[in-house]
Amino acid sequence: MSILTISGSPHVHGKMSTNKIMWNVVLAMLPALLVSIYFFGWNVLLLTFASVAACILFEYLIQKYLLKGDISTVYDGSAVVTGMLLAFNVPSNLPIWILLIGALVAIGVGKMTFGGLGKNPFNPALVGRVFLFLSFPTNMAMSSWPAAKPMCGAIDAVSGPTTLSIMKGGLQSGEQLPNVMDMLLGAMGGSLGEISAIAILIGGIYMLCRKIITWHIPVSFLASAFIFAGILNLIDPTAYVAPIYHLLAGGMMLGAVFMATDMVTSPLTHKGQIIFGCGCGILTIIFRCFGPMPEGVSFAILIMNGVTPLINKYVKTNKFGYQKTK
Repeated sequence: MSILTISGSPHVHGKMSTNKIMWNVVLAMLPALLVSIYFFGWNVLLLTFASVAACILFEYLIQKYLLKGDISTVYDGSAVVTGMLLAFNVPSNLPIWILLIGALVAIGVGKMTFGGLGKNPFNPALVGRVFLFLSFPTNMAMSSWPAAKPMCGAIDAVSGPTTLSIMKGGLQSGEQLPNVMDMLLGAMGGSLGEISAIAILIGGIYMLCRKIITWHIPVSFLASAFIFAGILNLIDPTAYVAPIYHLLAGGMMLGAVFMATDMVTSPLTHKGQIIFGCGCGILTIIFRCFGPMPEGVSFAILIMNGVTPLINKYVKTNKFGYQKTK
């Protein structure tokens, strides 16, 4: 008698296994990693390796000694993705010991507390990132992150305000916003993985071609943010920047392509994914324009992660064989 084992989501029908999906996501993140190395130096590799190694180690220890479960899940690539995304969300001059704490929170609290991959309601990397932001505000303050300088080591880089910090200070602050081409290529201050929109889009197109993600969340995320920011800009162009800056600055592209699309914490249906993406985009602009902090992507996605079960219930598909009665 055969035994049918039912596991938590993601449930993907086809040749793609969880392992293949995760390693394809890692490949999709390589362009952003290479651009980050070019602008911030080799310290980027050290931070990324430390984050990935710590996530793998913490997941192994928790799975083996606390949950006492199958440690083979450690090698499915999900811890590597979490480690890379966490590193992508921190500045290039962040002390490694702080990043290790973030990795412990991301894996221990954001993922393994709920039982591991497929059971976590919130994106683990974002849980770690928000924890670091709230616990180490000085190190995570965008006003003191290293400025992008080609092939310059992060330790020796000149610190300065990021694009979002300039935007938050208002257009009357006297600070000069980078031009759109620099923002596309990555020649601006920011966290490791968010500076180059082109590199992120290359990774997103790769995942679309490999059918790792669909267009629904990224497009609805970016489109809703663009429209909402555009309305504010039309109302008062002296107080609110053009919407293109919101799309290219900060973690908007990184969040829309790599974090909001997490299949475990996002809705199951295409309609639900569009609702989810629109919620993320609108909340991000609200946080950026009306909140006390310059960035809002992480908080927006985590809030919508919490709303995902309600979205799934609202847009649930009909049962097999269901016939609508008059």
